[in-house]
Amino acid sequence: MEWRQLRKTVSVRSWLRDFGAGCIDIFKGAGGISYLFANTCVLMTSKKIRWKATLDQMNKIGVMSLPLVFLTMLFTGMVLALQSAYQLRLFSAEKFTSDLISVSLCRELGPVLTAMVVAGRVGASIAAELGTMKVTEQIDALESLATNPVQYLVVPRFIAGLFMLFILTIYADVIGMFGGYLISVFKLGMSSHMYIKRGIDALMVKDVVTGLIKAFFFGGIITVVGCYFGFNARGGAEGVGRATTLAVVVSLIMVIASDALFSALFYFF
Repeated sequence: MEWRQLRKTVSVRSWLRDFGAGCIDIFKGAGGISYLFANTCVLMTSKKIRWKATLDQMNKIGVMSLPLVFLTMLFTGMVLALQSAYQLRLFSAEKFTSDLISVSLCRELGPVLTAMVVAGRVGASIAAELGTMKVTEQIDALESLATNPVQYLVVPRFIAGLFMLFILTIYADVIGMFGGYLISVFKLGMSSHMYIKRGIDALMVKDVVTGLIKAFFFGGIITVVGCYFGFNARGGAEGVGRATTLAVVVSLIMVIASDALFSALFYFF
């Protein structure tokens, strides 16, 4: 009986120790990401920006993501049109399909799905690239040459992420509406003029601005998180793979959490 009680006590202590260590890691990561974000903003406004490197990152983050965003949002618009019409048909209200598609894409689905696509492709790429530089001591070499790694590596990616997510979201909204147009016109029998007119009339300036503000912050979140885990990669190739996985997972969680926060703020204000 005493042996069973001892084993139970040890297992509880082990669980509490693991739980405490996990909480410490979470707070440590949150503090590190926040510090890197603040340091990046300070350097971005106080030091000279490397525009050539920034344009190169814009190409990698934005231009090379266009095909993936196109496919994602095209099929999203199609599915949204089909599912919306399926429910609206019960009330003989299929004409409101274009209203629902345009508003939901601009306010929510456009920025969020674009951020998820970019987090999976770009966030992983940034973490893997910087993680490889970290484990091969290239970042240490930059510091030994009196070069600030944050200014040299993070700032160009941060600026590129901010602006390219903004542009990609506009592109995603248009493609998503086009996907809904294909289904609404050629499958549901809605006239082309009615779809375009109702889709535009249903949108308000607040709807478009809300989605673009979200996209602007999502771009910063993805790049900062990817850079943070890349800078903190340890243990060779295995450490780089672990950093890449964490960068994608944390980016997605922070995108969803910040989307919920922004949605609540825009709802009340």
